[in-house]
Amino acid sequence: MDESGGSGQPRPDDTEPPQPHAGRTTQAADPDPTTTPEPASKTSEPASTAPESASKTSEPASTAPESASKTPEPSDAPRDPAAGTPAPEADPEGRAPAPADPPKDGTPPEHPGGTHPFGDAHGERSLAHSATPRKRPPQRREPGGGLLMGRPFGVPVYVAPSWFLVAALITWVFGGQLDRVLPELGAARYLVSLFFAVAFYASVLVHELAHTVAALRFKLPVRRIQLQFFGGVSEIEKEAETPGREFVLAFVGPLLSLVLGGVFYLGVQAVEPGTVPGVLLAGLMISNLIVAAFNLLPGLPLDGGRMLRAVVWKITGRPMSGTIAAAWVGRALAVSVLIGLPLLTQSGALGSNAEDNVGMDTVMDALLAAILAAIIWTGAGNSLRMARLREHLPELRARNLTRRAVPVETDTPLSEALRRANEAGARALVVVDADGEPLSLVREAAIVGVPEHRRPWVAVSGLAQDITDDMRVSAELAGEDLLDALRAAPATEYLVVEETGEIYGVLSAADVERAFVKAMARPS
Repeated sequence: MDESGGSGQPRPDDTEPPQPHAGRTTQAADPDPTTTPEPASKTSEPASTAPESASKTSEPASTAPESASKTPEPSDAPRDPAAGTPAPEADPEGRAPAPADPPKDGTPPEHPGGTHPFGDAHGERSLAHSATPRKRPPQRREPGGGLLMGRPFGVPVYVAPSWFLVAALITWVFGGQLDRVLPELGAARYLVSLFFAVAFYASVLVHELAHTVAALRFKLPVRRIQLQFFGGVSEIEKEAETPGREFVLAFVGPLLSLVLGGVFYLGVQAVEPGTVPGVLLAGLMISNLIVAAFNLLPGLPLDGGRMLRAVVWKITGRPMSGTIAAAWVGRALAVSVLIGLPLLTQSGALGSNAEDNVGMDTVMDALLAAILAAIIWTGAGNSLRMARLREHLPELRARNLTRRAVPVETDTPLSEALRRANEAGARALVVVDADGEPLSLVREAAIVGVPEHRRPWVAVSGLAQDITDDMRVSAELAGEDLLDALRAAPATEYLVVEETGEIYGVLSAADVERAFVKAMARPS
């Protein structure tokens, strides 16, 4: 059985932007911090204006909350003097120039929540109060999940702690069978049973490696292989591009299990029956055939379910239709296992006498059926949720989620920086050098920790996080590529840049998380 996730690589762009004339600005629209933003397709585009200190920035489009997916229009930001509009004049007392005039109606650009980005006229207080720390979105960590056994084909293989429980269970159950078949073994039968448990999971590993090799062949990244309580999982991070590849990717696992069953059958024929090698080979033959048959059942999350999904996808042309069909078949299969497995055991259809299936055996059969049914039902539901997420992922666009930003120099007092941000309708601060090159991002959580009466004496540079190359996000990133870029460099804020290297705005991880959760919750 294998799982598919999502991945991609960011497209960092560290190219040096051309030197624009003074007065060009960078702004980025942002959702209201006190409300849950609309889906990414309805978030506003970066817009408005900023102080003259941003000498190397782009001119994002004006806010467009109802049509964020459209190509941004030119903003209302002040243009280059050469273009016919004069830049803001310096204050005669040497103070930083005020932002350009707001729109003609005197109000800041409209925001998704329908309110001013700071909530009231006191920009410093509103920004600080709205900048409460938020939980980060899921972040990429080193693959884990148990004991690392090796890296075949460059993919880490882990044994989950639950495997030791199932190994002990297999040792106990198979040991009881050996006591009836080979009573002369005595206590040594448990050692033979433990060897069988290890060999069986080695067969499961071969099954998963078949999925992994096929995925790597199709250029699909594999995060890890994990051996668990009920078998193994190959975590494939991207979906197959065609239904044919999806079918092959799912079928190779059961196929290898069938091949192993055939190999062990030939081994049984080559040894004397009634011996330890004969019993072990027979047990491995039967177990691999059971693994192959079980995984070929046509319901998600089993391999047979992915094969069914590929067939429906091929017929309808829509992968989501295939997922829905295979997931509901998987749920029906879970109910069938829950009810049918105990009935089959009690009737003796599985090879045992009905008279012997009483007492503790009945309870164990019912418990096993319940666990299997729960795994299948949960896996089918997860497959539906992941498919729905993939369907909405393209709506997560860095350009649409970017916050309007105000560039400030390193020695700017926090109170002055917040005043500028409030007047510009921005909710992000980018610390720049004398040439307008971005140096760091002021963290929202750090602003909260500074009392209001101390802000005139606190420089923004003391609250900022240095910008690394990984924290530069292309404004063109979207969907899985955007999420993968954020997982690769966990942070609370990211600098969004154009392909030319010019600043576009600041992307908050909290905004991406809200849009991510909203995409998960939306119906298909």
